[in-house]
Amino acid sequence: MDDLREKYLTLIKDVADEAALEELRVQAVGKKGEISLKMRELGKMTPEERQVAGPALNALKDEVNSALNARKASLADAALEERLASEWLDVTLPGRRRPAGTIHPISQVWEELTAIFASLGFSVAEGPQIESDWYNFDALNIPGHHPARAEMDTFYMHREDGDNRPPHVLRTHTSPVQIRSMEAQGAPIRIIAPGRVYRSDYDQTHTPMFHQVEGLAIDKDISMAHLKWTLEEFCRTFFEVDGVELRFRASHFPFTEPSAEVDIRCSWQGGTLKIGEGDDWLEILGSGMVHPKVLQNGGIDPKEWQGFAFGVGIDRIAMLKYGIPDLRAFFDSDLRWLRHYGFAALDQPDLAGGLSR
Repeated sequence: MDDLREKYLTLIKDVADEAALEELRVQAVGKKGEISLKMRELGKMTPEERQVAGPALNALKDEVNSALNARKASLADAALEERLASEWLDVTLPGRRRPAGTIHPISQVWEELTAIFASLGFSVAEGPQIESDWYNFDALNIPGHHPARAEMDTFYMHREDGDNRPPHVLRTHTSPVQIRSMEAQGAPIRIIAPGRVYRSDYDQTHTPMFHQVEGLAIDKDISMAHLKWTLEEFCRTFFEVDGVELRFRASHFPFTEPSAEVDIRCSWQGGTLKIGEGDDWLEILGSGMVHPKVLQNGGIDPKEWQGFAFGVGIDRIAMLKYGIPDLRAFFDSDLRWLRHYGFAALDQPDLAGGLSR
């Protein structure tokens, strides 16, 4: 028994892994193990021999089992230590960031416009999206035969038979806000009116609902020169270039006289739009001096006051600045698109720090 004790305690001490330890357990105390076979020999002994050999074999068996269990725990601890050493984790590091929402490009450009014009002294004005025929057309000097008033271009609200109230429409531009602001504030006034507008059109560059911002400035001595400077400052700041060149082309809008469409010098070299350089021109907005009838409809004396107005498509300049090819994608609710073109929630436009950081 002393030889068995020394043999197995030494083997247990030197075993290298749990698989070898299990083989050793079977060899020692398994059903056919050496110590188990010795236990079976007790039946062949005399009572006197069993009284001596029995307790000794039980003690040996218990000692070997205890050594096996201790070695098994030791090997498990060693394996854990090795795993921790190879798979360590610094719990002081920040955890995995949760997916964060992003700001839609329209919202971002809206904020950029607001920041730019605020720096030029313009305040933001708002108005209803369902407008009367008067505010949307008549007050803006748009005659009854104008194509914009046709049902194929404008969404008219349903009216019951016998309803004699003036028709209402989903506003086709934010110009009605100019009339409401003139009525409420009078002159002088300097506002921008960003918001949703609606027209019956749908293709790669048109959608039934889109966004515009219109500007209005009325004072004693305002001229086209002030309009030109304002638009140049806006384009230079918005497109984040050192210099821009604008081209004013004579046009016709019922609510301005004279009227001009504004182009900006650009380059399409390599299929990439670059503002402020090159030999191409790109139309970006419409503008002009406010028509005297529009001033009068807004409650302002056109003999004493004058001013300029302009309108810009927010969706359009967002596409130009951030390289977005299809206007319809703005309204598809595709999270992949929004993650690609969206902005960080805390990326607030700031003229000092940069609009599109």
